[in-house]
Amino acid sequence: MNPQSIRNFSIIAHVDHGKSTLADRLLERTGAIPERKMRAQVLDRMDLERERGITIKMQPVRMNYRAAAGGAEYVLNLIDTPGHIDFSYEVSRALKAVEGVVLLVDSTQGVQAQTLTTLAMAQAQECIVIPVVSKIDAPAARVAEVSSELAKLLKINPDEVIAVSGKTGAGVDALLEAIVARVPPPRGSSPATGDEPRGLVFDFSYSKHRGVAVYLRVFDGTFKKGQPLLFHAAGKGFVALETGIFTPEETPADSLSAGEIGYIVTGIKEPGVVAVGDTIGMAKGSLPPLAGYERPRPVVWASVYPESQDDLPLLRQSLERLRLSDSSLSFEEESSGVLGRGFRCGFLGLLHLEIVTERLRREGGLALIVTIPTISYVVTTTAGAREVVYTPAKFPEHGDIALVEEPWAKVIVIVPPDSLSPLIQLLYEHEAQTLGTETYEDGRVEMTVEMPLRELMRGFFDTLKNISSGYASLSYEILPERPADVVRLDILIAEEPVPAFARVVARRRVQEDAEKMVEKLHTSLPKQLFVTKIQARALGRIIASKTLSAMRKDVTGYLYGGDVTRKNKLLDKQKRGKKKMLERGTGKVTIPEEVFMKMVQSDS
Repeated sequence: MNPQSIRNFSIIAHVDHGKSTLADRLLERTGAIPERKMRAQVLDRMDLERERGITIKMQPVRMNYRAAAGGAEYVLNLIDTPGHIDFSYEVSRALKAVEGVVLLVDSTQGVQAQTLTTLAMAQAQECIVIPVVSKIDAPAARVAEVSSELAKLLKINPDEVIAVSGKTGAGVDALLEAIVARVPPPRGSSPATGDEPRGLVFDFSYSKHRGVAVYLRVFDGTFKKGQPLLFHAAGKGFVALETGIFTPEETPADSLSAGEIGYIVTGIKEPGVVAVGDTIGMAKGSLPPLAGYERPRPVVWASVYPESQDDLPLLRQSLERLRLSDSSLSFEEESSGVLGRGFRCGFLGLLHLEIVTERLRREGGLALIVTIPTISYVVTTTAGAREVVYTPAKFPEHGDIALVEEPWAKVIVIVPPDSLSPLIQLLYEHEAQTLGTETYEDGRVEMTVEMPLRELMRGFFDTLKNISSGYASLSYEILPERPADVVRLDILIAEEPVPAFARVVARRRVQEDAEKMVEKLHTSLPKQLFVTKIQARALGRIIASKTLSAMRKDVTGYLYGGDVTRKNKLLDKQKRGKKKMLERGTGKVTIPEEVFMKMVQSDS
């Protein structure tokens, strides 16, 4: 295929700016999907995506388009990307496989914080940016005003901004023409490389019958079925069982040439061999590997345990399979005296954690216990040892710590003018430091701040949405560690620590958090056969405590008369029995899964 007739692009946008709807109209206009198969959010393949109305996984699709000017035929390769900040790693991988992006902004909302983040990512990859305002048919649309915002942001003429409606299809033809005219064609193989193939892996899927199918952008040469190929980084060789394109289903094709986006079925079924960012080339080729991707850095950590230890192998298998479609997920096995064996998992944010655990439950049929999410800390002990702590249960004791460092975040927040005052109060409560402010033409205020990542994950975004009636937007990037004034807070039930409830909190809030957690457990934990103490311990002492009364069996129910002392004797005997249960250690507290879930939900 002639690379001059190919256009590779992505649509990048803030959540709920109409990206999936616009993608539907592009597929309709180009005839990529038959009308009988067309449905809303057609590129969102998972049930979770359709239920929540958000894109979680990138999805490539190929479209054929005949330009109005000149009638030339083009191949348009679109990689649909997520809009939520937790899935920005998906966006970064897609941008490395394309030459242009459609920057979509809702005409009723204007430029949002995530718009700025995704734009910066696209510009860093030197992608051509096509600015587009969406939802122009909405009653509250501010097309001219938002077009002016975009033009000012990109330093272009407002006439270069394209207005579209994903609902009615208005402006879609103009957008297709702009993609053909403005996005440059991919470069073809240089004469020095000949026809030797080389491609960059940006994603992959797994089938138990065919093994791993890698999604790749071809930069040089031509890939064909039956070729002996090699993963450069993994050093693993394989034979191409099939090559193909996305329609959006995986559709076999005779070959994949330079500039194209497609897939290769490898037949590899071993976990951990294939990785995004790896280069595929000839088994005995001479071309060096391409520059890959920076590995994603987990932001939030949580432990995941099966409710039944018999399901541990199934949980491990489910995590390995999930990592094949979500390369940003990381995990390692760990054990807990209370919860048994499970896995410590790293996520890119709280929504990522929620999506992964929900997929494990649905796709693996697992009943799970998920611990309170936390971040990682760098701890220097009084003995001089320096270690990274990913779980509060392994945080050193109070007297053994010389220094604690925690990651910070640079946060961009955009709010309506009437939300500025409560925002300033919220930033103060979350230990934020203001770096600068900017006011947009419509009165909205953009604030750039730095704050501990711990505070950003402590319900900051939910509170921000509440104070702004849902109109605020937020994006962030992780900064290096800084000194932190934090302590470990342990929860004891029946004088036994529960690692799943341990957490690291700011020293100034330790008393408040301790009382809150003890009260939450006191109201949600079922009564046991004996009196149960619920305590919070920090700084080497108990700082909050409540007692859960015992569930008392009616041991006097069969009495029908006689002196009251007979009843008292039976009650005293019951009391002595419960006391012996505790003294002998036979009295164990049963904590239902619902209680664990309530504790996690109350914190996130």
